[in-house]
Amino acid sequence: MSVMTGLEGMPDWVPGDARLYLVHTEAGVPLRALARCCGLHPSTVMRRVRRFEGRRDDPLVDEALDRLGRAGAMPADALVPSRFRPDQEPSAMSAPMQIVAAKRRPVIDDATLQREARRILRRLCESGAVLAIAGDLDKAVVLRGGAGGGAGTRTAVVERAVAQAFALKEWIACDRPGRVSLYGITAVGRAALRRMLAADAIAEDGADAPTAFAGQHADWEGGRTGDGAGLRRNMAESPVALLARRRGRDGAPFLAPGQVAAAERLREDFEVAQMGPRVAQNWDRFLTGGERGSHAGRGPAEGPSGARDRVAAALRDLGPGLGDVALRCCCFLEGLEAVEQRMGWSARSGKIVLRIALTRLARHYESLGERGKMIG
Repeated sequence: MSVMTGLEGMPDWVPGDARLYLVHTEAGVPLRALARCCGLHPSTVMRRVRRFEGRRDDPLVDEALDRLGRAGAMPADALVPSRFRPDQEPSAMSAPMQIVAAKRRPVIDDATLQREARRILRRLCESGAVLAIAGDLDKAVVLRGGAGGGAGTRTAVVERAVAQAFALKEWIACDRPGRVSLYGITAVGRAALRRMLAADAIAEDGADAPTAFAGQHADWEGGRTGDGAGLRRNMAESPVALLARRRGRDGAPFLAPGQVAAAERLREDFEVAQMGPRVAQNWDRFLTGGERGSHAGRGPAEGPSGARDRVAAALRDLGPGLGDVALRCCCFLEGLEAVEQRMGWSARSGKIVLRIALTRLARHYESLGERGKMIG
C-alpha cells in the first residue's frame, strides 16, 4: 500500500490533520511512515493525530471521521486487501469487501460543500442563530432565536453529511451537547464565508485572485464622495476603527463617533494630498470653443494643494506628540504598539494619547465647519 495514495485519495475538503488521523487509524500506517512521507517530525504527526482523537467527543466530528474512514474517503488499496482490487469483478470479492468497494465514493463532494457553505454559514452568522441536530435524524436545521431553549424560527435545513463536514473543518462548534445538540459558527467559519464571498465578488468584478484571501480580513464600509460617487473603505485597515469597537467598563465605546469621523477626515485629506498635479497635455477641453487653453476654475492640482494645507493646519493645531500619534495611526495606519515603541512611551498608553489627539482634532474640524469635508 502507498502512503501517498492513502493521503491523496480523500476529498479536497478534508483537513490535512484529519487525513493523517484516518490513514493512521483506518489504514494502519505507522506514525513514523507518515512523518517520512509528509516531511514532518514524528512528534508533530503524533500531536496532530492526538488532537483529532480528542475531537471525537463532538458527535458530528465522530460521525464524520467514522464515515470517512470506513466508507468514503480511503482508496480501495488502503482499505481492501491487495487480492481484492476494485477493477476485479464483484464476484471475485467476498460480501464484506463488496460493501466496502461500493461505498468508496466520497460522502460529499467539494462543489456541494462550497454551495451549502454559502447558504448555511450566512444563516448561522445571523444574531442568535444555531444549528440543531438530533442523533436519530438525517437532517439538521438552523434556528434563529432558539439558543436559550425556545423553539426559535427555522431558517434553513441541511443534510447531516454537510453538517459533519462543517464540524470536521471547524466551521461550527458544539455549544450545547445533548439529545438535541446545538452548534454555533466559529471564527474559522466566519473567515471561510468571507473568503467565499470575496471569491464570488472577484469572479464578478474580475479582480486579482490574491484579493480573495485578503478579503476574509476586510471590513468594508460604503460611503460617498463630495460629488456623489460611491466608494468603499476597509475599516479593518485603520487602527482607529479597531479601537472604536472596544468598550469601557461602563459599556460606552472607547472612541466617540465624532472622534472616529475626525480621524477618517484626516486620513482622506492625507490620501488626496498625495495626488500630484496633471503634468501631461490636458485634452479635456480640446473641442470646446472659447475655453481652449483656459485655466479658469479649480484644476486637478488645486485639490491636492488644498488637502495638503488642511493636513498641515490640523497637525499644527495638535502640536508635537498629539500630531505625531494622529499622523502615524490615522494616516500611516501604524498600530498602537509600533507607535508606542517609536515614540518611547509606556505600554498601553498610546490609546489614551490617541483619544486625546482625536478629541482635539474633532474640535479643530468643528471650528472649520463644513469646509474641506469630502465624504457625506
